[in-house]
Amino acid sequence: MFAYILKRILLMLPTLLGVLLVTFAVIQFVPGGPVEQYLAEARAGVGGKAGVGAVAAEGLSYRGAQGVDEKRLAEIRKLYGFDKPAPERFLQMLGSFARFDLGRSFFQNKDVWQLIREKLPVSISLGLWTFFISYLVSVPLGVAKAVRAGSRFDLASTLIVLAGYAIPGFVLGLALLVIFGGQLAWFPLRGLISPHWDELSLGGKVLDYLWHITLPVTAMVAGSFAVTTMLTKNSMLEEIRKQYVLTARAKGLSERQVLYRHMLRNALIPIVTGFPAAFIGAFFTGALLIETLFSLDGMGLLSYESVIRRDYPVVLGTLFLFTLIGLVTKLISDLCYVWVDPRVKFDAAL
Repeated sequence: MFAYILKRILLMLPTLLGVLLVTFAVIQFVPGGPVEQYLAEARAGVGGKAGVGAVAAEGLSYRGAQGVDEKRLAEIRKLYGFDKPAPERFLQMLGSFARFDLGRSFFQNKDVWQLIREKLPVSISLGLWTFFISYLVSVPLGVAKAVRAGSRFDLASTLIVLAGYAIPGFVLGLALLVIFGGQLAWFPLRGLISPHWDELSLGGKVLDYLWHITLPVTAMVAGSFAVTTMLTKNSMLEEIRKQYVLTARAKGLSERQVLYRHMLRNALIPIVTGFPAAFIGAFFTGALLIETLFSLDGMGLLSYESVIRRDYPVVLGTLFLFTLIGLVTKLISDLCYVWVDPRVKFDAAL
């Protein structure tokens, strides 16, 4: 087992390096980089907020619509680090990432770590609620559907979960926002907490948070039941037909013992092995449309704005972090096979 884990860790390094290399190479050919973004804003009379502040901090004057001469352009390129060749910048970036220094945002004038810490609570709130509600509903529902396969309950629940899967989250979110947030005014229209949240008691803070999170979480979880529910049902149906189930019943075990002590453990192998990836992905992938719709400033919105504004330190820094977490999560998912099914031996794969 230790040799397998060590081998997987060593394979993570070239994978991570390849992802960063491809992304960095693509960035070099994408038009409208941070220097061009700054110049476009300057010529428009807007001037990048962080860019102008950074230029002023370096002793550079703002020229606005008068244009930028070659000397000033070289200074701006140096400010953003584009005065060096691409291979040198890539190696410098790898050295920083090896120290877990993700750099500093070009346009927000903040460390990438600071931006992640500011945005992550929103994504964690959405992701964790979505993850736990999805699994707590989908797994028991899938078991119940397998036990009652072909019944009216099975048919009705299938129609409901597939309808939720077919409705896009942002469409459902918009409907919830209009009906329950606008017409009925039962829930707030934006944010995770109220403006007077600090003045509330502990119980009041919890209720206020749950009050704000209800609509966006509902919009996110509605489409997440179908896959896990149907996977659980199909896995249970496959286990029902196996010989060990007949043997357990022949030994006099009750139907509940057969169902939960034997069948469920084997049926949950594909569910549990995907558990870590689903857990991490729930709050790291973000939900751009839901965050935008409910005015939630999370990781999804940060990633989108970073790509649009060509904020390369944020794009590459978050990519490095998420890729590393994804690789570790994949390793944990594989190790879950051993925990769920002792028959799996990784030593044979070496």
